[in-house]
Amino acid sequence: ELDETIKTDSNATITTTISQSLEYLDVTIENNNGNLKISIYHKSASEPYILPYESDHPRHVHANIIYTALVQAARSCSNMEDFDMERLSMEMILLYN
Repeated sequence: ELDETIKTDSNATITTTISQSLEYLDVTIENNNGNLKISIYHKSASEPYILPYESDHPRHVHANIIYTALVQAARSCSNMEDFDMERLSMEMILLYN
């Protein structure tokens, strides 16, 4: 059925790749000898930029950014090491900001 769609729509192209990992939405899923490892995926083209702390937004907005990022890391990372790396990355981004 997929082949039929490609034949009827010349703009549709599908490339298949077999790999040990894939990026889907905001996570990377890796197959490590049958064990799935999930971590946060950061697009290489996106700049690590967060709302400047000195902006005129209420303080709860800034606190919510930190909270949301940590909750996402806790939900998405399948091991503590990846969570810690994500947490440290957030700290560096926030300090830089």
